[in-house]
Formats: sequence, C-alpha cells, structure tokens
Amino acid sequence: MTRYLASIVFAAVAFGQLPATVQNQLETADRQILRLNPVAFRELPKNLSAELERRGCTIPQVPMIAGPHNVIQGEFAKPGQKDWAALCSVNRVSSILVFWNGSEVRPAEIEKMKDIDRLQSWTDQQMVYSRAITATDEKNIMKYYNAFGGEKPPPIDHQGIDDAFVGKASVIRYFYRGAWLHLTGAD
Repeated sequence: MTRYLASIVFAAVAFGQLPATVQNQLETADRQILRLNPVAFRELPKNLSAELERRGCTIPQVPMIAGPHNVIQGEFAKPGQKDWAALCSVNRVSSILVFWNGSEVRPAEIEKMKDIDRLQSWTDQQMVYSRAITATDEKNIMKYYNAFGGEKPPPIDHQGIDDAFVGKASVIRYFYRGAWLHLTGAD
C-alpha cells in the first residue's frame, strides 16, 4: 500500500468511510490471512486443542513472525498456575481465550476485534495481518510503564499478555482482582 493509500485509510477510519477499492483490498487481505488449525500447535494440551476446534477457532498468523504463534503458555492468574492463551479467530473476528490452569471449562474471552482491523501495509502491494500475543513479565511491564507512563501497574506477581499490533504498539492485558487491566505496552 502506498503512502497515499495509507493516508486514505487513516482518514477513512477517522471519518468512518473507505473508498470501495480500498475496502475491497482490505477484504481480500482479510480473507487471505493464514489461519492455522489448533492441531498445528503440538505443545497445546489435547483438551484445549479439542475445545478450540469445537468453538470453530483458527489461529491467525503474522507473516513477519517465523513458526506457528499466537498460542502461549504463562502464569496469567497467579504464580505457579500453568495457564494457556490462544488468539481464536471465528468468522474473521479474533479474541484472546485464556484457559485457566489448563482447563477447557469457562475460559476467559477478552479483546474481541475484527481481523481486518489488524491489517497493515507490509509492502507497496501487500497488506498483512499484524496481531500477536506473547506472555510478558514484571520486568517488561515496568519497563513500558517507566518509558511511556499510563495507568500505574498494580503489584505484579504473575505474567500478563502483551497484545501487539506488530511494529506499531501493544497493550498489556493483566489479570488483577478478577478483572483484566489494560496496562501500557510498547509504543
């Protein structure tokens, strides 16, 4: 996408209207996103893979990142608890599903958004999907807060989920006292 086209997209998003040719390019790119079946993630416990398949989830991939990604393991609720999170795309809309303690029962579903809203230009001719999740720790959470400000983090004793618009910015999703906080990520 050229700089001119990028300017049109920015203005259109700001004012809520896109030219038909740009909308067609975005929709084509959205349909072409590589989305993997959960069974492609061999490290994912079978019960979670089965639950993701039951929900009709596929895992969208960012072409700038090598290997299968957007399925992560971490301690997202409390220290010592092995949780899993997956970026689940159903009908071109993704949310982060967090499976507490490796259980498929009642996962948290957070940050639902259309996949088309996480496209960006990669070359003058290509738009690509650019949403990626990774586990992050206290060191990174505090580094981002100290560098960029924002909401003061609570006491950090477990991991958060860095929800990134690759190459642009990110937000740290941090579970605290039963709610998901939005903490400052990379800018």
